[in-house]
Amino acid sequence: MPFTICQLNKLLISYQLVIKNGRITLYSPPMTDLDKISFNKVNKNSTLSGLIRSTASDFQVDEIQQFSPSGIGEHVWLHIKKTGENTDWVGGLLAKAAGVPRRDVSYAGLKDRNAVTTQWFSVQMPGREAPDWQALLPESVEVLAEKRHDKKLKRGALIGNKFTLKLSDFKGEESELAATIERIKQQGVPNYFGAQRFGHNNYNIERAEKWFAGEFKFKDRAKRSIYLSSARSWIFNHILSARIEADNWNKAVEGDVYMLNGSKSCFYEALSDEIIQRVDKHDLHPTAALWGRGRLATHDETLGLETEIADTFKSLCDGLERNGLKQERRAMRISVENLTYAYLDKDGNSHNDSDEAGSTVELSFALPAGCYATSVLAEIGSFE
Repeated sequence: MPFTICQLNKLLISYQLVIKNGRITLYSPPMTDLDKISFNKVNKNSTLSGLIRSTASDFQVDEIQQFSPSGIGEHVWLHIKKTGENTDWVGGLLAKAAGVPRRDVSYAGLKDRNAVTTQWFSVQMPGREAPDWQALLPESVEVLAEKRHDKKLKRGALIGNKFTLKLSDFKGEESELAATIERIKQQGVPNYFGAQRFGHNNYNIERAEKWFAGEFKFKDRAKRSIYLSSARSWIFNHILSARIEADNWNKAVEGDVYMLNGSKSCFYEALSDEIIQRVDKHDLHPTAALWGRGRLATHDETLGLETEIADTFKSLCDGLERNGLKQERRAMRISVENLTYAYLDKDGNSHNDSDEAGSTVELSFALPAGCYATSVLAEIGSFE
């Protein structure tokens, strides 16, 4: 069905036309500020601001793997550095280079497109020699290492990601930046799902609602996964936002379900001094619902809040249940590891004294798998 002129104008206002490596795509600029979807911040009064992702090299992501490949096996593991490229598209390139079906290429997780990222891929090639990968790949995709292993790389099989971000045109006092960094080290940041999960102008939520209402059908499994994840994340973010409003997002509340730090293990326990202390020490994190079938595991005050928000988004909750998702939990707090900052001069050299440097600040930190760097940025200031 052809687009009308009006529809094309709307598309081109919201998207950028990108021609790269012989491909023409409509590219949605990354959303980096949680204010765009009106979820509450903890640090509401920050005066710090700047620009993020002026170039792809301003946003670097390095995957932290759980283990190293053994060197023996039918799966070729490739450590890839990609610049401005989509993870799944790179997977397709590797499949073509190896002459294998796309399903034989796997990776632990998706990485940002508008960034410089490093991550591992695995290609199943039993009894076959690997090709000259670099000769078959574009300049934007670099093979850093190659090693065999006896198992494929599974989705989610990573510890987390290290981020190195350059904030240009940085405005604000260093004293405020230092105090903000220290506060984040002590209390963590809200574990919001990033705005990209919901699509440009929350398009994925709109589509999920229409799909759940029976306004259209589709067989595309990838789209189904996107809309289900978006709806689930939307409900979670609203619960977390309400807890921030109540000033107890990182505190133990009567009825909470807790997650052990560094694991997915959850449990309910009545409020006690021990629980309060363990939450304060980041040994435990309060959780919020990832909606699906079954009873909520929370009690008392927390159960009341989650039920109230679920009732507000009843159509989304019903749709998630009809599609077979089950109740799960996600930590409401991220403990940000190894968080540091430095001022950079025009040559990119680090300075301890902000007066001697330029207006670029470099942030470095590590987050667990499934957590978003935008959650950290949103608690530091406003960055576009």
